[in-house]
Amino acid sequence: MSLPLLTSPALGGIAHGFTGRRGGVSSGLLAGLNVGLGADDDPVAVAENRRLAAQAILQGAALVTLHQVHSADVIHVTEPIPTDQRPKADAMVTDRPGLLLGVLGADCPPILFADEAAQIVGAAHSGWKGAFAGVGEATVDAMEKLGADRSRIVAAIGPCIQQKSYEVDAGFFVRFCEADPENERFFREGRPDHYQFDLEGFIAARLAGCGIGTVHMSGVDTYSDAAGYYSFRRATHRGEPDYGRQMGGIGLRP
Repeated sequence: MSLPLLTSPALGGIAHGFTGRRGGVSSGLLAGLNVGLGADDDPVAVAENRRLAAQAILQGAALVTLHQVHSADVIHVTEPIPTDQRPKADAMVTDRPGLLLGVLGADCPPILFADEAAQIVGAAHSGWKGAFAGVGEATVDAMEKLGADRSRIVAAIGPCIQQKSYEVDAGFFVRFCEADPENERFFREGRPDHYQFDLEGFIAARLAGCGIGTVHMSGVDTYSDAAGYYSFRRATHRGEPDYGRQMGGIGLRP
């Protein structure tokens, strides 16, 4: 089965890809390539979807994923981790070939990182909580500890909910602006006491501010493309009881 993958020109020859909804073997409400273990889906279908996704990105690699908790915690991966032993964290780094670092999302973007010269890669799940807490910067720091050069690190932000689809309340706006008045630029006024938040732009600015070489944004809106992507917020607005997840994956070839 051939799966469509979105890739980033910024990541060059590093094996990577962002999956969407198309392809896969899940059916019903979650039809498509649901790779989320937290969804109410057939475990056999989810396992097959994860296998298909991993093979499409880096054939023969061992897929490593996390129990994501919207934190800024990063782990150093040196070997495969059994699915039932996934650590609670939201980012990973490795310098070991044959491991595919996979982070999941359903509006929150996966971010893939690489210092191709040093052969060090990373992956982070970055919803607003993780981005606000600095998960991107923490991933860069962890890559540096392995020997990466910050100025060579490239980051690709995957599909996520875009500003036109992401309404937040005044309290959310105030929280960001109190943390840094410059954050006001990531908000557009919407209906009374509500704003449209540019999550992707906020993440990109944080990453650029920490001194990495390149930041690439996909610009793909998970919310508005129901055929192409799963979306937590779209499912909530539709009153649907569940939602699937897509994945961003990156690894070093053996």
